[in-house]
Amino acid sequence: MIRLQQVKIPVNEAGSEKELEQQQRVQLEKKIRKLLGLKRPEELISWSIVKRSLDARKKPDLFYLYLIDVRVKDEKSVLARCRNGQIEKLEKKDYCFPKDRKPRALRPVIVGTGPAGLFCGYFLAKYGYRPILLERGKAVDERREDVEHFWKTGELDPESNVQFGEGGAGTFSDGKLNTLVKEKHGRNREVLRILVEHGAPDSILYDSKPHIGTDILSLVVKRMREQILSWGGQVRFQTRMEELLFSENKVVGVRLAGGEVLETDAVVLAVGHSARDTFQMCFNSHVPMEAKPFAVGYRVEHPQKLIDHGQYGECCMRCLPAAAYKLAMKSDSGRGVYSFCMCPGGYVVNASSEPGRLAINGMSYSGRDGKNANSAILVSVSPEDFGGDGPLAGVEFQRRLEEAAYRLGQGRIPVQYYRDFKGRSEHRGHIPESFLPSMKGEYVFAPVKEILPQALNEVFIQGMEHFQRLIPGFADDYACISGIESRTSSPVRINRDEEGQSVFRGLYPCGEGAGYAGGITSAAMDGIFIAEMVAKG
Repeated sequence: MIRLQQVKIPVNEAGSEKELEQQQRVQLEKKIRKLLGLKRPEELISWSIVKRSLDARKKPDLFYLYLIDVRVKDEKSVLARCRNGQIEKLEKKDYCFPKDRKPRALRPVIVGTGPAGLFCGYFLAKYGYRPILLERGKAVDERREDVEHFWKTGELDPESNVQFGEGGAGTFSDGKLNTLVKEKHGRNREVLRILVEHGAPDSILYDSKPHIGTDILSLVVKRMREQILSWGGQVRFQTRMEELLFSENKVVGVRLAGGEVLETDAVVLAVGHSARDTFQMCFNSHVPMEAKPFAVGYRVEHPQKLIDHGQYGECCMRCLPAAAYKLAMKSDSGRGVYSFCMCPGGYVVNASSEPGRLAINGMSYSGRDGKNANSAILVSVSPEDFGGDGPLAGVEFQRRLEEAAYRLGQGRIPVQYYRDFKGRSEHRGHIPESFLPSMKGEYVFAPVKEILPQALNEVFIQGMEHFQRLIPGFADDYACISGIESRTSSPVRINRDEEGQSVFRGLYPCGEGAGYAGGITSAAMDGIFIAEMVAKG
């Protein structure tokens, strides 16, 4: 196989994103034939896009950059005559589950059905281990009804919400699938392939910033669960693990709410970043764990058209997807400030999971066709900021912020325009309709700046003003600031060794909640890694 790098195709005006893609494919094939010197139609056997990214650095001239894999007749001759640096021979290697796996007498138990637990269960079921997956929340269809009910009424179900239930917290998000994790085993590509196999669009296999949206992700999660069941696995909803059972520093089972005991010698702890009661149970059981740095901040909303203009310029907007951004800087105090979970054409959502505490997140559907863009703008925090000692100090720090946000909005999402947050003026005057919030859940205007300590607010403002220089209008007077974004990543790390196990043998901390991932794809990849470790025994 031959790989072509940095194949550049200009973005020309088209009626729709789909029509633009069709145009690009026609131009790509012509470019492939030209680069490889292919004169006859039959010389080109097949080609596929490996990666596609939009280059908007020289507005108004926009280009798509492609990485292409090509199969040709007489590959040796083609490579011999092509000395272009864009062209190289490729030895493609697909992901392979370990062949040195061992049988297990007892069924593995996986706690949590977020991306980590779901993919771990998928591979263990596929290779005959018949795992039992435990989920404290509900199946995705019932869960969606509970979440919609909460957004309409404010009545929270602590066991079935944006954080808990089939698919994990990522089910009610933008469904972003890009990751910064670099690994040589092919798990990243395998995650995307499996998602496509279960209903995700093919484009996630090659887009540089793949996403599928909460609507498609819900369907994919359900189909993966059905596949696990067909292979002999078991998925138990509304089933909460209350206790890990140990004997001589080895896992021997789990106790469920209600008293039932499941005997096992392998427990995968894939509980997600909001399972605070499980963190407490692990701490009480002397499972080694530690507080870890994370970040807190606010959601910032802008009209999507403002972001499109800043990223694309005036040209070709109709045929391009809703624009995204990724921003970062280091503040004068040394703290990092950065955008996180950016949702083009999305919504800010009430993502609370505990009574009397309010947390928010961002979400979008696959079409990304909402009127606003939103992103968390976060400030890094470390154990020194938590105001306490011990592994759970970060949890208590989060809770204090969420309690302040809940009080401020009386259970509704508190919102403040940036001019008022910064202290420019409390007089709003005429507010452009295009700057009204887009939210799932009730909201109320309130002094959001009271949630975080002043020192963190100052860093947030410094970040906003810096990002204004990169995207004009980012620090507009009427940018909507809402809070609190506190569930950015797990505040704890549950220690494990190179085999993925705790000092309690047979306990496998896994995914984002255990501190080993930071998003849907990285959590799924970690789930595959732990499945490999369980299979190796």
